[in-house]
Amino acid sequence: MEGILKLNRRHFNALALLASTMGFSGTALAQSAAQAAGAKTPSAPIVLVVGDSLSAEYGLRRGTGWVALLEQQLSEEKVRARIVNASISGDTTSGGRSRLPALLKQHKPAVVVIELGGNDALRGLPLNMTRDNLAHMARISRESGARVLLLGMEMPPNYGARYSQEFRQVFSNVAQAEKAALVPFFLKGVGDLKDPTQLFQADRIHPNEAAQPIMRDNVWTELRKLLPKR
Repeated sequence: MEGILKLNRRHFNALALLASTMGFSGTALAQSAAQAAGAKTPSAPIVLVVGDSLSAEYGLRRGTGWVALLEQQLSEEKVRARIVNASISGDTTSGGRSRLPALLKQHKPAVVVIELGGNDALRGLPLNMTRDNLAHMARISRESGARVLLLGMEMPPNYGARYSQEFRQVFSNVAQAEKAALVPFFLKGVGDLKDPTQLFQADRIHPNEAAQPIMRDNVWTELRKLLPKR
């Protein structure tokens, strides 16, 4: 260690002497070195999640939701990416559409994950409005330079077969039209069980803590394809 320190001091003295002959101060030299080091280590690409209560840990302990679990997985697998969770409980596609431009400007994400639409259906909002909002969000995300992952949702059978089919189709149609990646059913393995209540909270709307790793895996299957290569 002592030998290395001596070597570094000799290099620094030589650089300082060179800098002085060229009119640079020690401070300027240090700043230049810091800037050069920073240029070699670009910040990790950001994955922006724009969702509703399913992504905002509604009714869950902090740090146990699928987004937090995904961030842990990225760290464990040494994937160079950082997650920004901009999800708000109760949000609709209209709310996401109004919030997204500022989020894109602030975070400059490499990937945008859109998990919205369920509350539109629960509120009986027109499907064409849901489709237009999702399409707009996907479009402006792509125009900002980000890749897009759309998380599809499905409605329970009591909504009627026709409505359920049309609602499911909204996500696939938007994904195809806007060249977005798609998870066909975000709650696959959770909401399609014979007894789905075992993986839901008491309200039978929000998945419980045991369901979160399944949801994380559903997203990771497609998200990993969109992240920049190492």
